[in-house]
Amino acid sequence: MPDPVLSLQDVTLSLRGNAGDVEILHGISLNVAKGESLGLIGPSGSGKSSLLMIMGGLERATRGTVSALGQDLTSMNEDGLARFRRDHMGVVFQSFHLIPTMTALENVATPLELAGHPDAFARAAQELEAVGLAHRADHYPAQMSGGEQQRVALARALAPRPDILLADEPTGNLDGVNGQAIMDLIFGLSEKHDATLVLVTHAPELAARCDSIIRLNDGLVDTNQQAAE
Repeated sequence: MPDPVLSLQDVTLSLRGNAGDVEILHGISLNVAKGESLGLIGPSGSGKSSLLMIMGGLERATRGTVSALGQDLTSMNEDGLARFRRDHMGVVFQSFHLIPTMTALENVATPLELAGHPDAFARAAQELEAVGLAHRADHYPAQMSGGEQQRVALARALAPRPDILLADEPTGNLDGVNGQAIMDLIFGLSEKHDATLVLVTHAPELAARCDSIIRLNDGLVDTNQQAAE
């Protein structure tokens, strides 16, 4: 079996609260293969988003190891993690996180410019076309609908051709029609670019589109649900 693109071994996450440390994740171990799509499901507060943030190096595990593309994320400093994400990961959040003073084209081009791509704006224009927003390239986020802003955020995440795409409730702020369109784009474009996809969702019908599903309950993998895979 080839080496996994993402590998978590005995990962624990504790966060300090008013009453002391609270353990969010309890010894999570999992592997995600190249090109695989993994759905993370479970009730609110089960640790899905925290697990995704650890996979992306946006949150540090309290204990355990996290590897991506053979690199140990737990041993990297913040600068190293930022460079790794820039070069290998795309992240799509429920909140769009677009820069309000930049046009759609500039928002998509920014990570490409930071990565030193000489054709940043040309590739950004191609990505906007791929998500059906070529006609919105010169518009600012406030001039676009929620569905359009999420498509810009998706184009921005995929423009650098990431090896790993992490999506945290990407349809949570959208209506049914726009949500369906975004998910079609996420699955279609990640497959086109052979990206490994990890998707956090509350929607069983979205999780069912993934190659495999992991259900979390109270920070633990629910082994009683593994038949759902």
